[in-house]
Amino acid sequence: MSKQTKSNADFVCWFRQSSPYIHAHRGKVFVLSFGGEALTEEGFANLIHDIALLNGLGIRLVLVPGARPQIERQLSSRGARLQLAGGLRVTDDDALACVKEANGAVRVEIEALLSMGLANSPMAGIRIRVGSGNFVTAKPLGVINGVDYRHTGEVRRVDVEALRNLLDSNSIALVPALGYSPTGEVFNLSAADVAGAVAASLGADKLIFLTECKVADGRGRLISSMVPKEVDQYLSRRKRIPEDQARVMHNAAVACRAGVNRVHILDRHHDGILLSELFTRDGAGTLITAEPYELTRTARINDVGGILELIEPMEATGALVKRSRELLEQEIRQFSVVERDGAVIACAALYPFPKEGMAEVACVAVHPDYRGAARGDALMQHIEDRARAMDIDRLFVLSTRTAHWFRERGFQTAPVEQLPKRRRDLYNWRRGSKVFVKKL
Repeated sequence: MSKQTKSNADFVCWFRQSSPYIHAHRGKVFVLSFGGEALTEEGFANLIHDIALLNGLGIRLVLVPGARPQIERQLSSRGARLQLAGGLRVTDDDALACVKEANGAVRVEIEALLSMGLANSPMAGIRIRVGSGNFVTAKPLGVINGVDYRHTGEVRRVDVEALRNLLDSNSIALVPALGYSPTGEVFNLSAADVAGAVAASLGADKLIFLTECKVADGRGRLISSMVPKEVDQYLSRRKRIPEDQARVMHNAAVACRAGVNRVHILDRHHDGILLSELFTRDGAGTLITAEPYELTRTARINDVGGILELIEPMEATGALVKRSRELLEQEIRQFSVVERDGAVIACAALYPFPKEGMAEVACVAVHPDYRGAARGDALMQHIEDRARAMDIDRLFVLSTRTAHWFRERGFQTAPVEQLPKRRRDLYNWRRGSKVFVKKL
């Protein structure tokens, strides 16, 4: 196969796999926030193309851009000095003038880029409407620890009705990091704070932060998913997190607790990361959800299709005994599954024999793409917990090809005679499965 043919095949495969996400995202509200640093780089044009694509797919977008580097340039050109206290900018009269000018310039630049429609560009034939306005009511931070923050404020209220009207007209809403008071004052706000407040107020389906770095563990590896409690622990343990990143993570946890279903934190330096995160199962950044992104649970009737898809390749090789859809539907409550973003990636069944205090573990399967990450162990732990709740003290399994896997997890070889009588009567001597037993 040539490189071009393989590339085309990979694209077709990705496009087909992305179709469930295309359908799921249509009509949903996404709040997307990014720092002013993004606008200063050439790659911003690609981000604009991706935003236009999301809009074309029927996703209702709210953009919340930051403007820190633009503000700093304005301050520098005026010979003004940047004042910081507690990680927050002190916005005096001179700084406020720079804030207004910088945010205005950012707004105009984004609107201009979203208006592109050159015939040979990714935005050919697109007509995108962008709306902005006084959506955020703010109040001053006031004096904290003896520091008067002047025109630096915090979000008081979001005009949800106005934003929804704009989104209902198929426009992209552009919300700058500015707030206004009933007295006519203007306040400088944090873009992360505004994005979190807007997402929570709208009940957005997703809040997405494009940041300057990824969320990584102590070894520099990407953390793929977290819950709000884990975010709090992460921030308390790690002291060298950039202030902007810490603020984003804090707002992500707050928004999640306020009802935003999913919050994504993405390293903006990776081209196409927005599409990779939204249209692939594993994503490309850090997902924060109220409940774990991947969980082990008892199976439900709507899991039958996913289980069949998972076990059919193993049935074809003879590793598992074939089960019909009808049988699976009848026995579905016997199954436990590992679910990842709505897809079944592992399963196992538990058949109790209460008279003997034993239970059979059967139909253990893990999707090939997700092996080697202890998912089988998590599944077995769930199975063992279910067995203990039934007052089962011994598990047994019949295996032809995975003997070592079970032995590594505490199962011991046993004769067929140790099986419960009902199961012994059904033993297939031609298949020749080995018997393994584990005491709980």
